[in-house]
Amino acid sequence: MDRSSEPFSQVRDLAVTYRSENGAAVRALDGVSLEIRSGEVIGILGESGCGKSTLARSFLGLLGPNARCEGTILIRGQDLLTLSGKELQAIRGRKISIIPQDPAVALNPVLTSGAQIGEVLRAHFPGPARPRRAQVMDLLSDLGFDHRERVYSAYPHQLSGGQRQRIAIAQAVACRPDLLIADEPTSKLDRTLETEIIALLSKIRRQHGTAILVIGHDPTLFAGFADRMAVMYAGRIVEVGSSSEIFRRPLHPYTQALLRIASSAVLSGSKARVRLPTIEGESFTPTSIGSGCRFVARCSDRMEVCTHRYPGEFLPEPARPVNCFKYGE
Repeated sequence: MDRSSEPFSQVRDLAVTYRSENGAAVRALDGVSLEIRSGEVIGILGESGCGKSTLARSFLGLLGPNARCEGTILIRGQDLLTLSGKELQAIRGRKISIIPQDPAVALNPVLTSGAQIGEVLRAHFPGPARPRRAQVMDLLSDLGFDHRERVYSAYPHQLSGGQRQRIAIAQAVACRPDLLIADEPTSKLDRTLETEIIALLSKIRRQHGTAILVIGHDPTLFAGFADRMAVMYAGRIVEVGSSSEIFRRPLHPYTQALLRIASSAVLSGSKARVRLPTIEGESFTPTSIGSGCRFVARCSDRMEVCTHRYPGEFLPEPARPVNCFKYGE
């Protein structure tokens, strides 16, 4: 059987609400459902504030005490939202790992790189220090470090941005997790380093069959890398499809706008004073949830029905669910 066709993880009707000190409730995720197949790379695309990182942290129970989760997150049939803190701690780094947005902040400044990677191994596989050091050295070689002795002994501030990102990846993959969550893994890197990091993640997926959930706001991050994409807007997934299909024919007006902006940015290159297209209108705020489509104020294709009813899920093409009244009522 092809492992990539198996639903390794299923997110069903996930809702996350944050409550502020004054009691105000903010719904960050609202009815999110998603399947991740074994060994699949799936991209979550959307603007900042749409709920991408909240979705990522939900898998690991890292949302904080002011967050309330509803729904289910299943990993091989086990609901992560029902687990205790101790049970989640046993899963973090072992079955599910996350690559943070900014390794410069996430890495401990007073521990060497080798020690930080080794701590992950020690937490899940206690044992003598010498074999663990050998494992870390092998991992550094696998991740493309030529001078692994120097890197092992280096502190984060002694490494470049690309090297710090590789150390963060080494921490995340040290125990060969089943699911790797990459939260904006290249946001602090230039295009050359971005290409190297994506190639590295692709190598990890090929070698170990790791499922990867990669989060980003730039569609070009997913081209040639992600098998499928899920587009998020204002706490909801509005379109899902294979990456090739979405790049070929985006269906939702929001997806179309994101790809149009990304294409213009690539074409403009380094030209000075080039005005890039934008999505008109004010961005949606979670405190202003109405009954209509959340993209309605910024959508050039809006209809009367969009203002007072949220669109259901339509299938204009096989395996291409989209929430937009352009494709049915």
